[in-house]
Order: sequence, then C-alpha cells, then structure tokens
Amino acid sequence: MRPPLRILSLEDDPRDAELVQETLESDDIPCQITRVETEADFIASLERGRYDLILADYTLPSFDGLSALKIARQGWPHVPFIFVSGTLGEEVAIEALKIGATDYVFKTRLSRIVPSVHRALREAEERIELRRAEEALRRSETYLAEAQRLSHTGSFGWDVSSGEIYWSRETFRIFEYEPAAKAAIDLVRQRTHPQDKVAVQEFIDRVSREKSEFDFEHRLLLPDGSVKHVRVVGRPSEDESGRFEFVGVITDVTERKRAEADLKEALDEIKKLRDQLYKENIALREEVDKASMFEEIVGESPALQAVLARVAKVAPTESTVLITGETGTGKELIARAIHKRSQRSYRAFVSVNCAAIPTTLIASELFGHEKGAFTGALQRRLGRFELAEGGTIFLDEIGELPPETQIALLRVLQEREFERVGGSQPIRADVRVITATNRDLEGAIDTGAFRKDLFYRLNVFPIEIPPLRERREDIPTLVEYFIHRFSRRAGKKLGTIEKRTLELLESYSWPGNIRELQNVIERSVIVCETEPFSVDPSWLSVESSSRREGRLPFAKKSAAQEKEAIETVLEATGGRISGPSGAAAQLGIPASTLESKIRSLKINKYRFKSV
Repeated sequence: MRPPLRILSLEDDPRDAELVQETLESDDIPCQITRVETEADFIASLERGRYDLILADYTLPSFDGLSALKIARQGWPHVPFIFVSGTLGEEVAIEALKIGATDYVFKTRLSRIVPSVHRALREAEERIELRRAEEALRRSETYLAEAQRLSHTGSFGWDVSSGEIYWSRETFRIFEYEPAAKAAIDLVRQRTHPQDKVAVQEFIDRVSREKSEFDFEHRLLLPDGSVKHVRVVGRPSEDESGRFEFVGVITDVTERKRAEADLKEALDEIKKLRDQLYKENIALREEVDKASMFEEIVGESPALQAVLARVAKVAPTESTVLITGETGTGKELIARAIHKRSQRSYRAFVSVNCAAIPTTLIASELFGHEKGAFTGALQRRLGRFELAEGGTIFLDEIGELPPETQIALLRVLQEREFERVGGSQPIRADVRVITATNRDLEGAIDTGAFRKDLFYRLNVFPIEIPPLRERREDIPTLVEYFIHRFSRRAGKKLGTIEKRTLELLESYSWPGNIRELQNVIERSVIVCETEPFSVDPSWLSVESSSRREGRLPFAKKSAAQEKEAIETVLEATGGRISGPSGAAAQLGIPASTLESKIRSLKINKYRFKSV
C-alpha cells in the first residue's frame, strides 16, 4: 500500500478542501491535506514539512494564488503546483502556466483533478530524474577531469576531414596552452620537439590515410625549454551519418621515461659491478682453492696421504661417504674437501651436528616443518636438506640420530625423497650425503641403538682418519703451520722453535688430536713474548699419555704383538668393543681406532662374543 499523498491546500473554504480529498480518495489516491489561508501560514507550512503537491485557489481574502505560485517556484520548484479555482480566467490561467504552474482545474469540473494530479506527479518525477541525471553527469565530468589530472592523461577527438579537434582541459594542460585557445593540429606541431617534427608529421599523414588505430610516443619542447614525453593512443570512430573521426587519449609519460632511464643506468651499473665481482670471485676462488683446498689437513705422512688419495677418488662420484675417526681429527675438513672436488662444488655445503640438536627437534631441523606441525611452529620452515638442494649435506655425529629420524634418513637415501614434519607431500632430494662419527656404529647396531640397514647405506665408501699419534711425523709440520697462522693473527713474529719443545710435542699422545694441538699452539702464541717459541709442559698431560702408551704402546709393537694384545682384551671383555667395560676402554684407545686395528689385523671379533 502506497503512502498517502501529502498535499498543501491554499483554500479559504474547508468544504472545497474536503471535496477535493473525497474526489482523490474515491479514485484510490489516499491523501493527507494541510489547509492554509494566509501567506504566512503558506510559507511556514512549506518550510516545516515536505509536500508532494500544492493545490491553490486563485483568490483569497488576504492572499492570491499567483503570489503563492511565485513563492513556491522560488523556494520549492520541485513541488507540482495546480490551481483549483472557480474564478480563474483563461488569460490568468495562461499566465500561471508561464510562471510555472503545472495545471489548472475549475471547481465546477472537479473530476478533472484526478488525471491532473497523476500527470503532475509523473512530470515531477521526470523532473527529479532529470535533475539526478544532470547531477550525475556533472559529478562524472568532475571525476573524469580529476582522474585525467591525477593520471596526467587528457582526451581528444579529431575529425580528419574538417580538421576540427576537441581537447579536454587536461590535454590543454599537457601541451601548456590556455583552455581558451582553439585546439588544432598546428598547436601540436608548434609544441613538437624539433628532432621529432619529421616523425610526428609522418605519423599524422599515415593515420589520416590509413584510418587505423595508433599508439605513438614523441617529445614536446615547452616554452620554458623543458622537454616532455607524451604517448598518444587513438582509434577510429564513425557515427551513423558516416562522419569519421579519431578518439583517444594523450598521456604525459615524462616521469616513466625518467624512471626507465634511471633504471637502465642502474642496471648497467649493476651489470658492470656484477661482471667485476664475478671476475674478482673467480680470482679469489682460485686463490682460496689453492690455499685452503685442504686447509688444516697438513702433513706428508703415509697415513694422511692415504686418506687424501681416497678423497680424490670418491669426490667426483655421487657415492655416500662415511668418515670415522676420533674427536679432533678433522672429519668436517675431509667432508669439505670431498665437496670442493665434486661436481656439486658450486652449490651449498650444509653442515649439521646431530649431537648438538635436541632429539625432539632433529627431524624438523633436517627435513623442515609445516605451519602448525607442533606447538611453536608459527610458519613453514625449510629444513637443511632443502637448503642443501643440489649440493652436499654433512651429518656429523651421525650415531646420535634417534631411531625415528634414522628411518626418515634411510628413506632419503633409498628413495631420494622426504616429507616435512606435519606435511603430506613428498619432496624430492637432490643432495649428496656425507656422514661422520667417532662412535662404534657396529657396536651401536649390536645394542639396537643404530639401524643396520642405515649403516650399510651410509658405509658405501668409508674413510677412516688416523689419530695424530699414528702420524707423528706430521707434528713438526702442523706446529710450524699453526705458529705461522696464530702469530700472524696476533701480530707477533715467532720463527724458531726450541728443540726440547718440539720433542715434547712429538712425544705426547694427543688424545684430543689436531684440535688439541691447535689449542695448545694458539695458547702458547698468546703468552709467548719473545723468540724462540716454547710450550708450557704443564699444559700436556704427560703422565696420562705415558700410561696410555704403557698400556698399549702400539707404535713400538709388531703387528703380531698388537694382534695378540687386542685378542687378549677381546676375550676378557667377551668381544665388547665400546662402553666403560669394553675392550677400547681397557686398552685406553678410542673405539674407532680399535675397530680400525681389528680390521687391519684381520681379527674375527665375533668369535669372542659371549653366548
């Protein structure tokens, strides 16, 4: 149900107002009529309320309809105004229509008020829609002008046959002409940069002849001497009468051209620096490779040369390498040497100490995890295997891996794929695996701490690094190397070594191997003030060393004597190698060293196993 029509009635006779209301409502036009008689009440009512229609008598005792019409047209022009009078003459009615009245109805023919009201309301709605359309057009034109100003883009129309051109305000601004100027091709020519005049004229001639779409850039030379770059894009248009013209846009692209020039200059500079850096890197890499291919792998002993020979053989292959040896023998340096001499040397070498990572986090560290995989996993994290893609991963202390992570590593070695913690998608792994341990992995297999199948996957190419006591002939060379290295770093000049110092260093068993030797030399360089270089004997556990040598002075025993001593201890320990009560502890040597000697002496350790 539609709301009642709000009508302001200027009428001195209440019965006539009631009759109008009855007539409208009888034709299903509900209405609410407010009747006034004076000018003051008429104006006050218009100011207070919103009315859909004004009905006015022509003559009133103190007011007249024409005056009311003028007041309404001035302040409320959108409200339809209909005269309802019995005294309105034809000339007065025509005058009222000229002033702005919508219609007039004689009281003697009141039935005509219904179609008159319908028509008035319809015309009022049309006027409202027209005003809305005009307002929308004005806003649209304002928005378009602002958009053109912000984007430095003007529009144009070009009638080729007549030469008539239309420019938007922004187009005038781009060419720096006053909007009052008459747009013409000559204005374009005047602003065209002298070096582009021929090209612009050829462009105008071509598009005039071919009448095809165009996209053209050229320069403008402005009165102040500045240069502006513009891009002109247009397409042909033809109306129903056959009138042909181009419509398009012109954009100020000066800033873009400057940015492109700056970018090109920056890229050229980057390329120059990159080329220079590449050359410097090649030279530096050659120097580094020469100086540090086997950094700290110093010595000429047969034992060391045998290790380096195995490194040279296995490095070019893709084989998995298991490096064994006591703590401090340089297992990671051997792994790096394998990587440097491999075909993967240009990619990453990622080192992981499995013993230094909590068992609950080792899987995430190696294989990564998805967001939300566990408490604290706030985002996806790439694991070490992904970081080493295409390169080499070195897993030190491999014997410390927990059983569940051993299974995941076995999958990587067998299937060349893994999954992140909390993930379900397999990830391909193009990574070479090198592992190292100072533990007896075979003993760990016997106790169930290490998987046998994983051991055989890792032990494709074993390399055992001899302890320093088995390559004593390298000690003088190592001492000289470390003295030179640490004295240069400390800004000292230490050239000669006391003979008794060298003899002391050669007689020591070095349970910490090269790392212990390095620490002792560095400490001595720090405290040494003058030549010759010397070492405080208290820093070396000579008594402990003597006991170790006394218990099994392998260096002074024949192979047969070594074999007999080892078999005696194996029999006493029931074939147990590692552990506090194992043969290695009884002999006072690392389990890995004992394993090496058992293999070299061809001792069957299993026959000593207690049933």
